[in-house]
Amino acid sequence: MSSPGLVLAGFTPRFTGGRLYVLGETEITYLESLEELGRRQALETLFSYNFPCLFVTKGQRVPAELVELAAEHDVAVVRSALKTSTFYHRMRPYLEEAFAAHTVIHGSLADVYGVGLLFIGRSGIGKSECVLDLVERGHRLVADDVVHVRRLGQDMLIGRGHDAARHFMEIRGIGLIDIRALFGIRAVRQQKRIEVVVQLDDWDSTRAYDRTGLDGEETKILDVALTKVVVPLNPGKNITVISEIVAMRHLLRFSGVDSAREFNDRLIEQMQKQRQIRGYLEEDYE
Repeated sequence: MSSPGLVLAGFTPRFTGGRLYVLGETEITYLESLEELGRRQALETLFSYNFPCLFVTKGQRVPAELVELAAEHDVAVVRSALKTSTFYHRMRPYLEEAFAAHTVIHGSLADVYGVGLLFIGRSGIGKSECVLDLVERGHRLVADDVVHVRRLGQDMLIGRGHDAARHFMEIRGIGLIDIRALFGIRAVRQQKRIEVVVQLDDWDSTRAYDRTGLDGEETKILDVALTKVVVPLNPGKNITVISEIVAMRHLLRFSGVDSAREFNDRLIEQMQKQRQIRGYLEEDYE
């Protein structure tokens, strides 16, 4: 959504069609300052581009030539009583969400300490059970089984549940349960930004898993890079506590604290000191 002021003034090299255009007080005043022939020529240039809708703000009178040309080109003209700046402020977030890139992911999304954790893994591995345990510990469910993801801006992913299945969860052996009815309204959220992807895997003794946290993994959803944590499952592992640690570690890193990096730097510093002492003793011949 943008203003077509430049094309009305005759500058067209950078003008792009296919958008929603807004005529504010400045544009309408400029059109009214033109003679009838000049006004019509300016509007014909504008309508030569393909676009679906034109807005006129501040409840201004719409020039007759504009209404006529809009009817000829099958373009909707909408008049709003809002000021131009207020109109942009209200419309842009709505358009950004309505036309955002989106996808659907099989997984479960939870708000853990304010961090959006997206749990993925094969069907039946325990994603829902893990999120249910997190809810019981005071965290919040966003979506289970089907997560609708939208990209807002360049690097923000917002996840939410399907409208028909919101706040419901399927637990194998029990069936469908209503989280909001069981745990209260504080146990659920309508939507949440996705910040970390937690992949639950079956334990594989032949696979090398990250044990230091220095070689962090990333994954991409809708071309947005996200931190990825692979958690191998074996009997006795407390996946709920691990999930809380993943969220708290993300908060620490966001605040500039990287425990794995700090430990590595401390170890290297200690090794360098030991090397200096060893070199000094080797050179001491007294």
